[in-house]
Amino acid sequence: MITSPSSLRRSERSRKATLEAALELCTEKGYGRVTVEAIAARAGVSKKTIYRWWPSKSAVILEAFTEALVGTTPFADTGDIAADLRANLAGAAKLVSTPPFGPAYAGILSEMHHDDALAQTVRAKLVDPRCDEAVARLRRAQEQGQIPPDADLPLVVEMLYAPMYYRHVLRKPMQDEGEIAALVAQVLRAIGVPPEP
Repeated sequence: MITSPSSLRRSERSRKATLEAALELCTEKGYGRVTVEAIAARAGVSKKTIYRWWPSKSAVILEAFTEALVGTTPFADTGDIAADLRANLAGAAKLVSTPPFGPAYAGILSEMHHDDALAQTVRAKLVDPRCDEAVARLRRAQEQGQIPPDADLPLVVEMLYAPMYYRHVLRKPMQDEGEIAALVAQVLRAIGVPPEP
């Protein structure tokens, strides 16, 4: 069966409406109170349509979150690794603590503990690409002599970002620039980078 261009446009409109509805409902009700029925009603689509595209509520919300997130906090490369880390952490902290992303992400993180497929998808679509981007930026800094050559870059990424996500899960977001600057300075000192003058 050949799909007509108008039905493809309708499908894309329905998909976008579904993703927008999912994020809106997360903001209004909180992740735990969002249902596929509510998403369908808000988007003006049937539950059958949603289940044809996604296996669960969490999959819809994850795709909405991922699609909205792409390109929002690119990793700058100004030549100053400390400044770039502070800027990236501040952007990420703001993103995960601001509706609709904060409630959606908190719900996704919670659901991951009960859904192995979701956990794998979150790692593949959200965590791994962003970690790879951070490691690549750290590697460039390492090549420029700003970071010791023996630093374990994936571990450095975990040292930098884990406190922010820990605070997010505990609903005590890390938004203060001073806290972020102190975290970056502490991690860089821990791996042997001399303090900034």
